[in-house]
Formats: sequence, structure tokens, C-alpha cells
Amino acid sequence: MNATTTNSLHQTSFSTDNAPENLTVTDTLALSELLKEELILQLGSLPSNALTVINRIVVEVERICTKSERIQNGGDIHSWELTLARHRLSKCIEYYKLGSKQGRVELHSHLSVMIYRQVAPERAQLSFAARHLLIEDFLQDFYADSLKAFRRENDLADNYTPRTRIELAEYMAFTLAYAKRRVMTRYGAVQLLVLRAKSFAKRQPSDTVMDIEQVTEFAKGEEAQMQNRSPVMQQVRERLVADTIDPHDAVVRERVIGELVQYLESQGHNDCADYLILKLQDLSAPEIDDILGLTPRSRDYLQQRFKYHVEKFARSSHWQLVHQWLGADLDQKLGLSEPQWEAFVGQLELMQQQLLSLKRGDLSDFEIALALKITPKQVQKRWSHLLEMASLVRNKAPESSNNRINHSIAA
Repeated sequence: MNATTTNSLHQTSFSTDNAPENLTVTDTLALSELLKEELILQLGSLPSNALTVINRIVVEVERICTKSERIQNGGDIHSWELTLARHRLSKCIEYYKLGSKQGRVELHSHLSVMIYRQVAPERAQLSFAARHLLIEDFLQDFYADSLKAFRRENDLADNYTPRTRIELAEYMAFTLAYAKRRVMTRYGAVQLLVLRAKSFAKRQPSDTVMDIEQVTEFAKGEEAQMQNRSPVMQQVRERLVADTIDPHDAVVRERVIGELVQYLESQGHNDCADYLILKLQDLSAPEIDDILGLTPRSRDYLQQRFKYHVEKFARSSHWQLVHQWLGADLDQKLGLSEPQWEAFVGQLELMQQQLLSLKRGDLSDFEIALALKITPKQVQKRWSHLLEMASLVRNKAPESSNNRINHSIAA
């Protein structure tokens, strides 16, 4: 049965023997007309080159329905075509409304979260910045490959490039769907992007053992000079020189972020690590909710857990690193002025004063536990409480130092 109008496409009940290869021109035109009307309804007007994009969507959904045995056997072929076409059009509209810049940010964030753990070799101890560089290198190649696949699957010229806003939205929607395609392996179905990220990680060179003195000293002998001119040696030397001009605060901040991400993952709170990564990319709360699939209730719960674990991170095993970054380590009297320090010490009980004195003596928790005749766990707990007291004095308000950590990390 042929459909002649947009409304009849909604109302007509298609017979099961109406296979896609038997579709008439009016069926295709009716579907195209429906997508055109929905696009105008959503955007208020028809963007430039929108009809070309719509035609590609119609051709693709008809191809999918032709090749899918499940759809063919189900009989409701036209309903599937309509559903698939609307889904693809809705994705294009989403990226169109975001615009070129924010659309790229959204897509990049989605893909980065998908491969954050797979892009680096197993057991690699990488900082957040190092892992971020690997993600950037990998995704640049993936974007180029996605464009080639888009050209190939739509029979476009080899030099085709999206130029209008709707074409760019179409390409970004395709790239996200392309990344999520399932590839069958001997371990089961795996997303295409994840599979390629794992292959990328395996191609990364293993760590190179190198004498740091050879990097910094003048080489003696012909063999030593040849080694000194090797690309690896030069790369290490350039990195050392580059690192020396970095601001100290930025270096420590990078280390804090990397340690915090590893801490969250080691504690099994991968969702908190993902939340931190997205916050570092200056994404808004609605964007983060969309990427992580959060509801208002689950977001509040995630933020509470994130705050709790940041506090625990800042006052337990990593307190020295965090307080060094805040300029509030023991050598600096926990960031207190002289009057504040005197007031802080004056309010401590005897055991707390002893604990502070032993910590300033650079003793281990085990040695302090023996001196105070308590357990190492009690030492850690009491020291965490002491750091919280210091933060209250330092901030002169019932706001602990973790709030400053949150603001500083996101800065």
C-alpha cells in the first residue's frame, strides 16, 4: 500500500508482504516529507542542505530494514523505518541546537569517558595529564576514521567535509553512533571505540629504563655520545627542560588531580572519577547529567559521595600532598598565621599536642602509635580530626579545606 501524505504514514497499516525492496517512490517521499516537517517544527525553519541530510537518513534506515532479518520477519517494517528515521533526526537536532563549538565539546566528552580507562596500557601508572594526552591523540585519529566511514557509507566523495551547521550535526551524531557500534569478539560484543582504544593502548611503547645522569651530564666517549643523541634521550631532556619552567602550583595541582583520580578508582568509585574528569572540562551540570545518565536524585547522591571521598583523600593518606598544594603543610604551620597557630595549639589536648609534635618530627604512623600507645589506625583518625580543626581555624568558618580543594581543582 502506498502512502501519499504525511498523515497517512501515521495512519496506514502496512501489510507484512510490503518488503523494503518493494517500496514505491511515494513511500520514500512521504517519509522524507515527515522528517522535513518535524525538522521545521523543532528548528523553526529549514536549515541549508537539510534536505540532503534527510535524504541520507531515509536511505540509511531503508538499508537497515532491508538487511535486518528481525525487522523483515517481524513484518512491521514501515514502523521500524519511521522509528529509526526519527531517532537519527533527533540526534542531528540535538547537535544542531548545541552548535559547532558546544557540540564538539559534548561529543568529545562522551567519547573521552568511554575510553578513559582503556586508552592506556594495563598497570600503567599515568597521571591525569598523561592519560588526557593519550585520549587526545587517539580521538584525533578516530575522528578522521569516522569521517572516512561516513563518506563510505553514504557514497560521498573522498574530499567531502561537513560545511553547514546541519551537516556538522549529522556528522557528530554519526560519530557517536559509530563509536557505540558493537563488534563481536571471542569475549562477546564490545563497542567499536573501546575495542580500538584497547588496541591503541597495546601499541604504546613500554617504559624505557634510563640513567638520569646520562641525560643531564656531558657524554664521554663515542658510544656514550651516540646514545646521548638518541631520540629517546633527547625527548627526556626536552621534557625535563620543559618541566623546569612550569609554575610549581600547576605541577602540584596536576599531581593532586592524578592521585585523586587513581584514589577514587582504587576505592571502586569510578562514577566519582568520571564526575571529576567532566568537571575539569568545564561542563555544566546538565551536560554532566546527560553524559553520566544522572537524575536529580542520583546527582545529589553522587555529589555527596564525591565530597565525602575528597575530604577523606585530603585528610588521610594524601594529606601531605594536598596540604603542600594548599601551602598549608607542617613546615608552614598548616597554613595558619602566627596568632592562629598559637590559638590552634592552645586548644589542643595533651595527646593532640604530642601527636602534632611527633608529626612535625617526621615520624611514621607506626612509630607515633608506639610512642602514644595507640594503634596506627587511631593515629590516622586523630590526625584527620586535627587537620579538620586546623582548617576551621584557618578559614574562620565552619567550612573545611575540601571546599577549597573542590574550587581549586575545577579552576
